[in-house]
Amino acid sequence: FADVDLGAYYGNAVIWAKQNGIVNGIDENNFAPDANITREQVAAILYRYSTFKGMVAVDLSENLGFVDADEISEYAISAMNWAVGQNLIKGYEDNTVRPANNITRAEMATVLQRFLSK
Repeated sequence: FADVDLGAYYGNAVIWAKQNGIVNGIDENNFAPDANITREQVAAILYRYSTFKGMVAVDLSENLGFVDADEISEYAISAMNWAVGQNLIKGYEDNTVRPANNITRAEMATVLQRFLSK
């Protein structure tokens, strides 16, 4: 990625994740390392990492019965379905999943704890 400084603390990690199919950029040449991350992007990264590690038992049953499920980006539908099916990401009280919302630090900590407990 043109915008990833290989000397930065995250440089090697981003390159490794890209080479192993875990992350994609915002386009072919850029990663946007300082941008916020959305709930569906987190789901996609964890899904790809699980696949990379051979951990995924893909559950493609209908886990996306949220009123805003049609707002999930096409690339993230399987990942969000998996993340919801694995109870990594849960919906809100208003039956939304808010895929394009930035994930909060608290939500991310919760998702990681759930993921690591699998």
